[in-house]
Amino acid sequence: MKLDFEFIWTAFVALLGAVPTSLAITVVSVSCGFLIGTAVALSRHFRIPVISQVGTAYVTFIRGTPMITHLLLIYFGLPILVDAAAESLGIGFRSVSIPMIGFAYIAFSITAGAYMSEVVRSGLLAVNRGQLEAAYSVGMTTPQALRRIVLPQALAASLPNLSNMLIGMLHGSTLAFTVSVVEINAKAQIVATTNWKFFEAYLAAALLFWGLTFIIERLTALAEKRFRLNDRGGVSS
Repeated sequence: MKLDFEFIWTAFVALLGAVPTSLAITVVSVSCGFLIGTAVALSRHFRIPVISQVGTAYVTFIRGTPMITHLLLIYFGLPILVDAAAESLGIGFRSVSIPMIGFAYIAFSITAGAYMSEVVRSGLLAVNRGQLEAAYSVGMTTPQALRRIVLPQALAASLPNLSNMLIGMLHGSTLAFTVSVVEINAKAQIVATTNWKFFEAYLAAALLFWGLTFIIERLTALAEKRFRLNDRGGVSS
């Protein structure tokens, strides 16, 4: 078999149009997942009754089931809930109005939240408990201590894992094709059907993913360096 380098380049250029979709899925899911994960991690870290148990069950279930299963559960289950709720409330909105990428946003955010909670929790555990007690001794409230002392240090300690999470969600965004979202991998399949050169199309997709992953790794390295330079005992103004 002879590689068609010209078509690899043609496919690569065509795939660039799908990059915003893949990045949008990644950024939205990781951002929402970070908020969910932080809330769950804090509830488990401070052992808040009931909420911490619910959070533990959520993390256990999501981490114990495949990412594509979460997407399919949301895709087939959410419309039932939305339509039932809309009908009972007398609202005209129906699930058919939800864009396909919306299902990916919701499902991947839920997935990211469970994994992100463990990332944040590991960062919290890396911060010496004595710093929180010292904050209390000078009159800080728990939210103030978390915002100014604990969370900045936890975030710095979690950066490598956050980078892995971001890369994992970027690669996981390829599953969105199952609900008809045209991301990079789906676009490669579409491009390849013009002349059946699937190997070249997927090779172009692999190169594109590799480039995006490299950029994320470099940005993370710069962020880690910045955190180390600005570390002044963990206190944030």
